[in-house]
Amino acid sequence: MRAAVLGLGEAGGRYATDMAEAGWQVSAFDPAPVATPPGVARAESASGAATGCDLAVALTGPDAAASVAASAAPVMRSGGCYADLNSTSAARKRAVAAAIARTGAQVVMADVAVLAPVPLLGAATPLIASGPGARAAAEAFGALGAEVQVLDAPVGVAAERKLLRSVFMKGIAAVVLEALTAGQAAGCEQWVRGQIVTELGSGAPGLVDRLVEGSRKHAARRIPEVEASRAYLRELGVPTPVCDAALSWLTLLRAGPSFGLPGPPA
Repeated sequence: MRAAVLGLGEAGGRYATDMAEAGWQVSAFDPAPVATPPGVARAESASGAATGCDLAVALTGPDAAASVAASAAPVMRSGGCYADLNSTSAARKRAVAAAIARTGAQVVMADVAVLAPVPLLGAATPLIASGPGARAAAEAFGALGAEVQVLDAPVGVAAERKLLRSVFMKGIAAVVLEALTAGQAAGCEQWVRGQIVTELGSGAPGLVDRLVEGSRKHAARRIPEVEASRAYLRELGVPTPVCDAALSWLTLLRAGPSFGLPGPPA
């Protein structure tokens, strides 16, 4: 398998690493001065990375997604799969599909949504996919150990499912952040943490840490995702107080508030 990873952030870097370790021929592009994983060929452009590849894994960020797709798709192998893994709205995914279609590229696009933190499971992270390339994406990622749910639905539907999931996950994170910060102010943060862990069950200690640290580390990236979730809920006629609360906390984290925020357990 010859794959291109477009975007070497936290998720892209892990995908590139795992693909290379699986024996795939992997090239990558990222305009930022981030590290290149071992066994991965770094290209100077998206098209340079994608030339002749069977699978392109796009983790470029929503703003660059359409322009990168238009550059990369035409140079892929005919019949290849362009898998967009960005967390964004259905409209943005459809814009990527339209950008590819305008080039006349002979590739299929998969709208792929990531359903867990990639650093946790790497390329085996569970996914959901829609669009004409969904089955091709499922075959490729399945070979890396991922469980992929294929939706018989157009581009954008997987993105919508991810936005619905984000309401739940980012909402839990907001509740945990608020409770722990209040516990810290009251001088009993560890007691509050213990209560949360008890209620959430056996996997809770790691989950609480991921919710807090992930929100802190990725606040700027998660704000557009929650905004897209809120916009989708409003299209559905659903009230959005949980999305509003999650956005409030992410905005505080992005700004770096002067008051204390919960850290890892003692």
